[in-house]
Amino acid sequence: MTVTRIPRYFWLAAVMLAATLAASPALAQVAAFVNGAPITHYDIEQRTKFTQLTGHTAPSRQEILNELIEEKLKTQEAQRYSLEIPKADIDRGVSAMASRGGMNLEQFTQALAAKGIDLETIKHRMRADLSWTQLVRGRFPATLSVEEKEVRDAIEKKGGEAEAATYDYRLHQILFIVPKGSPRSVIDGRIREAEALRSRFENCDSGIALARTLRDVAVRDPVRKSSTDLPNNLRDILNNTPIGKLTKPEENAQGVAVFALCERQQNTADTLEKRKAKAELFNARYDAVSKRYLNDVRRSAIIEYK
Repeated sequence: MTVTRIPRYFWLAAVMLAATLAASPALAQVAAFVNGAPITHYDIEQRTKFTQLTGHTAPSRQEILNELIEEKLKTQEAQRYSLEIPKADIDRGVSAMASRGGMNLEQFTQALAAKGIDLETIKHRMRADLSWTQLVRGRFPATLSVEEKEVRDAIEKKGGEAEAATYDYRLHQILFIVPKGSPRSVIDGRIREAEALRSRFENCDSGIALARTLRDVAVRDPVRKSSTDLPNNLRDILNNTPIGKLTKPEENAQGVAVFALCERQQNTADTLEKRKAKAELFNARYDAVSKRYLNDVRRSAIIEYK
């Protein structure tokens, strides 16, 4: 009887594979391959938990799997065009998500862990969404472009509602720094200092110079903001603040802040109604292009269900 000798490298590979699967059971539970890249049952469970946490109606397991397949296709297509989202952008996006929930990154991570959710599942989704958005915008700029006439036609089609005036502001943030963990008395003292500065603030030139001489006060570089980018309450505050004066003190994570309104100009070329109409047109166009593009990518993909 002839005995076939199995090469030594085959045994080594088998041992390494067994060790990997033993160390990471999820790798042994592949639900699908997308162009050779695995999606595991663990991935599906993680996404299901996250979707339920966001308050959406719990989708079926197949719907979650389909969502993950599409994300994998988006990421792979972006990589085909050498489009990579910097890690810093992902980290900023996650931090912003935490801030919207009133938490810092560490608290957000712990809150997710308490629900059995790994922060990486959010990062994977964010990376896929950001890279796909950039890819679609970069490949189809002419198709996505919205002309001024289209905006006017869209407004007229809705009945030509009156267009509210919009403004551009030039602002300086002045921050009265409060060390983390300070008692309420310290915060109240800084609010009184901010109010004292308000009473002495006559204009941006002399007022900013005065603020720079105060103890533990940071004067930020000037920024320009449009009223269309601001929430209604802040827009009302700035519209009711005289030019060259300070807004009322507000507490934030770094201390007590006021804004110096150094300039306010009406923007006749851009209004809330135009912004809204343009955004609606662009979003509808983007959704159609994105869907068509993703369908093309999916048709040429090799997807294997396990």
